[in-house]
Amino acid sequence: MDATVAHVMDMMEIIAPTRLAEEWDNVGLQVGAADWPVRSVWVSLDPRPEVIAQAAEAGVDLLITHHPLIFKPLRVIDPATPVGGMICQALLSKTAVYSAHTNLDSARDGLNDLLARTIGMTDLRPLDPIDAARGDGATEGLGRIGRLASPMDLGEFAERVDAALGAGGTVRFAGRADLRVVTAAAVSGGGSSLMRRFMTSEAQVLATGDLRYHDGLDVQDADRGLVDIGHFASEAIVVEMLVRRLSEMAGAAGLDLSIVPWTGQSEPFRSLSTPSTHKGARI
Repeated sequence: MDATVAHVMDMMEIIAPTRLAEEWDNVGLQVGAADWPVRSVWVSLDPRPEVIAQAAEAGVDLLITHHPLIFKPLRVIDPATPVGGMICQALLSKTAVYSAHTNLDSARDGLNDLLARTIGMTDLRPLDPIDAARGDGATEGLGRIGRLASPMDLGEFAERVDAALGAGGTVRFAGRADLRVVTAAAVSGGGSSLMRRFMTSEAQVLATGDLRYHDGLDVQDADRGLVDIGHFASEAIVVEMLVRRLSEMAGAAGLDLSIVPWTGQSEPFRSLSTPSTHKGARI
């Protein structure tokens, strides 16, 4: 059966209901129209200029990203700016752009569940449950807290996280290397805003990205731990997951869709000891 943007939007609504998005976020259809026909879909972590350009050249009908293309209100669409240029190119090539951000983070079986399970956590529940008016706080919300299958020291846990996410030795940690970890918390992307939630939880360690110097000092003083995954490594795993789930749903619905990952993105930061070819988790 021929598909439209609306068909894929309906599938994304099942995976990541828009009601779960944070107030400040901008999720859903960013460029294009719901009735545009779709045969080719790409999935990417970010709406980068290079992915838009390659999608346009390849005749891709729909690009699905985690981070929104339009995040802040625009006063003008100027093709000379990165965002304006991407919007113009997408419209000219009739490539629709759809984003699922904090709604995908908070969703049941969404990005935070995927991250937590990937690094070895079980018996998961939200670190910051969503309010009852928007969803089920028992299974939906930002971050996850859960047990490790086998307790281990903080240093060992940091090594496991690095290996599980294919971070190539770039993961850092703060706290005693021999701190015993039984219960952990994980937040995809930048989790420093949930430090207070972590510090009042039973978790011994928080694994997330975009951590600050004073976060490290705070956990040392509290004899807890932090594992700084990096923003990219904590989220790149979502691309393969979305491709798999959308492909399964499209097949079950009889939709004629080609859904593939765009793997051209890599961690923007480099350490002096990191080979320039490292691209984080394989997607």
